[in-house]
Amino acid sequence: MNKKNYFRVATACIALSLFSVACSSPAPEEAAAPEEVAAPVAAEPDMNAIKAEIQALETAWGAADNAGDVAALLAFYSDDAVSMGSGSPMAVGKAAIQKELEAGMAKKPAGSTVTYEVLDVFGDENTITEVGKTTRMDAAGKVISSGKYMAIWEKRDGKYICVRDISNSDAKED
Repeated sequence: MNKKNYFRVATACIALSLFSVACSSPAPEEAAAPEEVAAPVAAEPDMNAIKAEIQALETAWGAADNAGDVAALLAFYSDDAVSMGSGSPMAVGKAAIQKELEAGMAKKPAGSTVTYEVLDVFGDENTITEVGKTTRMDAAGKVISSGKYMAIWEKRDGKYICVRDISNSDAKED
């Protein structure tokens, strides 16, 4: 084969190779990952608003306590509530809590008043743990005792109700 023919055959082979490469279908691309859709993020509860709501409950609680209104105090508790007061056994259920409240009212100094201050709340919109302090004053406004408490509130039928509470006095035990 002469050089001219060899050159023509070589050129034809190269052209045919380029043509077949250019006409072939492109290599499949890797399947694109489906777009990741972020899960909807639940809005964080407005703890300042919840704290204000719990403080309103505690203010009403204090008014009922100062009035000696056991029925009003009992309405803050769920039927299955547990109360753990200072110096007494656990009161389980409304009947036991009522007895504790009545006993406490009988011991309360005449003319004394109490305030409840919410210091902190945490949890979610359905279950809130509250930390607070109490201040009891005599009829002249002099502080006669102070204490602290924790309460767990559950939202039932659209309103918070106390399901657990524990309290104790700041006074030293004898």
